[in-house]
Amino acid sequence: MKSSMNGPESREAPAATVILPVADDRVVPEPSDHFVVTPYVQTLTRRALAYLEVGYAVHFAGPAGAGKTTLAFHVAAQRGRPVTLLHGDDEFGSSDLVGKDAGYRKYRLIDNFIHSVLKTEESMESLWVDNRLTTACQHGQTLIYDEFNRSRPEANNVLLSVLEEKILNLPRRRGAREGYLEVHPEFRAIFTSNPEEYAGIHKTQDALLDRLITIHINHFDRDTEIQITAARSGLAEPDAARVVDIVRELRGVGVNNHRPTIRACIAMARMLAHCGGHVEVDDPSFSWISRDVLNPDTAKVTRDGQSLMPQILDEVIRKVCGSPKRRRNGAGQTATEQV
Repeated sequence: MKSSMNGPESREAPAATVILPVADDRVVPEPSDHFVVTPYVQTLTRRALAYLEVGYAVHFAGPAGAGKTTLAFHVAAQRGRPVTLLHGDDEFGSSDLVGKDAGYRKYRLIDNFIHSVLKTEESMESLWVDNRLTTACQHGQTLIYDEFNRSRPEANNVLLSVLEEKILNLPRRRGAREGYLEVHPEFRAIFTSNPEEYAGIHKTQDALLDRLITIHINHFDRDTEIQITAARSGLAEPDAARVVDIVRELRGVGVNNHRPTIRACIAMARMLAHCGGHVEVDDPSFSWISRDVLNPDTAKVTRDGQSLMPQILDEVIRKVCGSPKRRRNGAGQTATEQV
């Protein structure tokens, strides 16, 4: 608060401030040494960037483990602008996106210019703290809203005017009585979502979907999965190819089954590389790694109440790797080979 009085004994007491600290959430994505770029990935990237360049928001929709979030970061990196990352949350409200009052500032003015007269004036104002959507809109960042349909639809309603009218409605932001914020022309948004039948997923309002360009992402093609598996694990490509083929065969088991995903390929390959194993029927490390990693991820297929997955997994492994065959080496000792 300002005052026209001045003098050696007119003073303003130190302001008392209570505010929640907010860290800088901006991320500048950089390509990973293990990121694999194949024709399939390049095609998806070009499609997404074309929409973003025109000004549309892009929505990657697909099953878990299909690489949507990784692809979103890769596309955002091509823009060369800072990225703000949001993860959908059932507890989110609009204030978790836009901002809210997060404390107050108190001023106290003590005027003792005339020794016989003591004047004290106090004032208090609330402190507004921007949240990530507001920051991204103001500075022209790329917003990645990961699994946005885990947030309730009413929390995401604030995005409607941002994506259509390029205006963010704000409740008297920062005490400046501003009712809105004009969105920076470089602001762009990339959304990812899982299917609605997944646990914890909310149905998205049509008004928001109508403002997004949805690109459906399924599992990567075989060549891409092989290269990703080899790059992320250090396993030799022939073994990585067998791991991928086993996982892809198992995806056809059961009803409405999208698992196991590329994560299972990477986990198996990393463990095999760590143990020095190979994708062979008689390799002891491969035997327990495949059962530990793949059994929980495959569909629940039973007969008479008993799981058929161990039997199905054995059949798939033998189909991909071949059956062991006894043979004799030059020293007259028996050994096994794959056929």
